[in-house]
Amino acid sequence: MQSSHLLLEEPIRMASILEPSKASFFPAMTKIVGTLGPKSRSVEVISGCLKAGMSVARFDFSWRDPEYHQETLENLKTAVKTTKKLCAAVKKGDTIFIGQYLFTGSETTSVWLEVSEIQGNDVVCVIKNSATLTGSLFTLHASQIRIELPTLSDRDKEVISSWGVKNKIDFLSLSYTRHAEDVRHAREFLSKLGDLSQTQIFAKIENIEGLNHFDEILQEADGIILSRGNLGIDLPPEKVFLFQKAALYKCNMAGKPAVVTRVVDSMTDNLRPTRAEATDVANAVLDGSDAILLGAETLRGLYPVETISIVGKICAEAEKVFNQDLYFKKTVKYVGEPMTHLESIASSAVRAAIKVKASVIICFTSSGRAARLIAKYRPTMPVLSVVIPRLKTNQLKWSFSGAFEARQSLIVRGLFPMLADPRHPAESTNATNESVLKVALDHGKASGVVKSQDRVVVCQKVGDASVVKIIELED
Repeated sequence: MQSSHLLLEEPIRMASILEPSKASFFPAMTKIVGTLGPKSRSVEVISGCLKAGMSVARFDFSWRDPEYHQETLENLKTAVKTTKKLCAAVKKGDTIFIGQYLFTGSETTSVWLEVSEIQGNDVVCVIKNSATLTGSLFTLHASQIRIELPTLSDRDKEVISSWGVKNKIDFLSLSYTRHAEDVRHAREFLSKLGDLSQTQIFAKIENIEGLNHFDEILQEADGIILSRGNLGIDLPPEKVFLFQKAALYKCNMAGKPAVVTRVVDSMTDNLRPTRAEATDVANAVLDGSDAILLGAETLRGLYPVETISIVGKICAEAEKVFNQDLYFKKTVKYVGEPMTHLESIASSAVRAAIKVKASVIICFTSSGRAARLIAKYRPTMPVLSVVIPRLKTNQLKWSFSGAFEARQSLIVRGLFPMLADPRHPAESTNATNESVLKVALDHGKASGVVKSQDRVVVCQKVGDASVVKIIELED
C-alpha cells in the first residue's frame, strides 16, 4: 500500500499540537459533501453548513419526492446567494441486513437475518440478533449476493429526466456500481438529456462485485465514492482499511476524485465525534481522499453545522502532516516517462510552486482538466482554477460554457474555482488574459489568500504554448 508512509518524516514537536490553528480563507483542502434533509434544509441551516465548510450539496432521492427536494434546492440557492425481490437471488446460508444500519452505524437498529430456506417466492430467515426497528426509512442489504437489477431503475431515470434536467445537476452518484458497463449505460442515458451530457458520474462502490471490477469502473467513471457502510458489511472488518488504502491510491494516481463515507456516525446524535472517528477522518485525508461525504450526520442529524465544522478542522490538521514531497515523487514515478504535454505542465507548476514557496497556484482553464491535473499532485498551497468561458452555439443560440466546469471542481481536493467574466472567453488575446489574471490576484488579496511580496505560480496558455510563470507581488 503506497499511502502507508504519507506522513511527515521529521518528528512532530509535541507542544505544537496544543497551538491554536491559524485562521485561513481555505480552512481545509479536503472537501466536505453534505447530504441535505429534514435537519439541514432550511436557509438558515444550509447557510451555516456553507460557512462551516460544505463544498458540495447532496440530494438523496431514495426517500421523499422531487417537490420536497426542489424546495430544499431553492433554499440552497438562496443560502448560496446570501452566503424487489430477493427470492431468486439468495440461497440458504446467505446474510441479509434490514433496518437503519447504514444510517446510524448501530447494530441495535439493524436486524441481521440468515436465510434458512426458500419456499417458492418466500425467503425464510432466522433472526441472529436483538434489534429495534424505528422510524419509517429502512434499508435492505443482501451481503455478497449478486442481484440482477439495473443500476438505474425506472424511477431513477424519471427523476433524472425531470428534476435533474430542470436543475442541471453537476454530479450523479451511481449507487451499487458493479461493472464498467453500468457507468457506460448511465453516461449513454445522460448524453440524451441535453446539458446533462456534462454531468459527472461518480461510481459508488458498495459490494464485492464492485470491488472485483474496481479498476475497470475507475477507468470509466469521473470519480469514486467508497461506500464503507454497505461494503463494510460484505468485507471482513480486518479488510476494510486495506480496501480504503488501495482504492484511494488508485484514484489518486488516475487523477480522479475519491470520496469517503461513514466517518462520524455518532455525530448524528452527539456534538462530538468519538476518538476513533476523529482518527478515521484524519486517516482518510492521509490516505488521499478528496472529499468526506456526510450522510445521516447532516440529513437528519441534530448538529449538521457543527459536524461539518469539526470534520473540516480535523481535515485541516491532517493536511499539515501530509508528506507532500514523498507523494509528489511517487506520483511522478507512477506516471513515468514520457509524460503527456499537459501532465508535464501540471507537474512542473507544482514543482515550481514548492521550490519558491508560492502562496497559491493560479491555473487558467476552459475544460477544468489542467487544474485537476495540478491538484492531482497534491500541492500544499491552494489551486485557484480560473475557468475561462467558451462560446458555444446551438440552433442559432449563443451561450457560454464554464459554469459546469467551475462547480465540478468543488469536489476536488485543493481546487477552488473562479468563473471568469464571459467577456473574456477562451479565445481572448494575451492582453485580456492578463486582465483576468489581475482580477484573480485582486480576488486572492481581498480574501486573504495572497498578500504583498508573496509568490504566485501561474499556469496559462499563450498562443499555442503552455506557460508556467512565477510572479512576485509588489507592495
